[in-house]
Amino acid sequence: MSERRKLGTADYPLAEKRPDLVRTRKGRPLAELTLAAIEAGEVALEDLRITPQALRQQAEIATAAGRPTLGRNFDRAAELIDVPQDVILSIYELLRPGRAKGKADLLDAARLLRQSYKAEKMAAFIEEAAEVYERRGLFAKRF
Repeated sequence: MSERRKLGTADYPLAEKRPDLVRTRKGRPLAELTLAAIEAGEVALEDLRITPQALRQQAEIATAAGRPTLGRNFDRAAELIDVPQDVILSIYELLRPGRAKGKADLLDAARLLRQSYKAEKMAAFIEEAAEVYERRGLFAKRF
């Protein structure tokens, strides 16, 4: 089994520099996403959505470029691909200062992400936010 080399800044943007690595959710290569394929009905909307793998590749490139925070954001985003939009929006609302009633609301959201969607990094991020919000008193209504 050959080991894949790490991606770096020379590989960015992937679609131009490493199109061989870009795949759809169903594994179709980028080269198959043509206007002719769309006209023939061979390309579905799902083929045009970003994949967890693409986000992880972007994370690797961002980290190699000296932008580790951006890399961590891409990694967390990769975990959210299969989380329903209504769940994401409700958690987003809880993360707005003054919206969650208490630390338990955020910990419940983290538990949901971890148990139902295997979003470990995102759950840890929300748990960290719960600690910070508690320390800074951001659970009380501010307006």
